[in-house]
Amino acid sequence: MLPIESELQTAADPQKAPLFQRFFKTGKGQYGEGDIFLGLTVPEQRKIAKRYKDLPLEDVETLLRSKFHEHRLTALFILMFQYRNDKDKIIKVYLDNLKHVNNWDLVDSSAPGLLGDYLLDKDRELLYKLARSDDLWEKRIAVISTFAFIKNNDFDDTLKISEILLPDKHDLIHKAVGWMLREVGKRDQEVEEKFLRRYHKVMPRTMLRYAIEKFDEPKRKEYLKK
Repeated sequence: MLPIESELQTAADPQKAPLFQRFFKTGKGQYGEGDIFLGLTVPEQRKIAKRYKDLPLEDVETLLRSKFHEHRLTALFILMFQYRNDKDKIIKVYLDNLKHVNNWDLVDSSAPGLLGDYLLDKDRELLYKLARSDDLWEKRIAVISTFAFIKNNDFDDTLKISEILLPDKHDLIHKAVGWMLREVGKRDQEVEEKFLRRYHKVMPRTMLRYAIEKFDEPKRKEYLKK
């Protein structure tokens, strides 16, 4: 057992573990089926990750491939700490282990700051490949990664990937797309509304509600009744 694994185990609260397992839908047929929790809060994991920010990459990969959810999230925090030092190497580790980034908190904590940031000045075809995947988490990674672009007032890929994901059936994709559209709207509401005017009638209801959350009440009602 790695020292960081021992520290995570010591900090764990077994009474919290069942609560987290219910919250992250780990039951049979649910999106997090089979995931196992130790019972650690995110601030606790961040604190431990900071102490181990110089952990050798092979040990970070071991942690990222763990059956324990908190091990994987802590590993992702460490990758975030190490990313600025060697972006190419860290992104390779991230992409090599993408199948272990397999719940919404793992995706949301890592995709914009790692893959999104990395692709700011690069070809983004990988995101379109992920968006067309059959894997729920790869699709969420595709759209959430574009948050890095949105922060730079670059909206095209968010809108194109959102369009690809419009027919998706999963609630977690509806929420992710709606969230990213809302972030576009915070920076340029007309850009978001141009997209909404074209697609709001065919958008899943949850996606639309997330997208228009920050609109004034009359405008929200107008979109919801159409």
